[in-house]
Amino acid sequence: MEAVAKLRNVPTSPRKMRLVADLVRGKKVTQALGLLRFEANIGAEKIEKLLLSALANWQQHNEEERIEDANLYISEIFVDEGRQLKRLRPAPQGRGHRIRKRSNHVTLKIDTKVEKSGSKAARAQAETTTEHAKQVGTTDNPKADAKS
Repeated sequence: MEAVAKLRNVPTSPRKMRLVADLVRGKKVTQALGLLRFEANIGAEKIEKLLLSALANWQQHNEEERIEDANLYISEIFVDEGRQLKRLRPAPQGRGHRIRKRSNHVTLKIDTKVEKSGSKAARAQAETTTEHAKQVGTTDNPKADAKS
């Protein structure tokens, strides 16, 4: 299940914000939060807050699941250009230079990552579930339960 969070009219240029967005695109949520916490760029704290908002949205839709067990990652993040405030700065000989104060809109989507059946991570996850089932005394296979 995916969750979406949007941040609109951020008074930073889209080019600067895209640098931070590229840094966390495709990463796991916990890893992205660690990167954003120590990033010096001004957009990092805004994207960190947006990521926490997306996590809260995901938790609202999936109350029965734990965030730690969900294997969440940033599936999509993009930065669009927002409105521009146009100002004039005095220049020599009575002229005026135009100043463009840019803003942007950030959209972030998080989703659960399903491991491929042949990957190492999927095999490790399967081993942990079978070990847990042995400890509890049940398995996913009803025939194996009937034999024991």
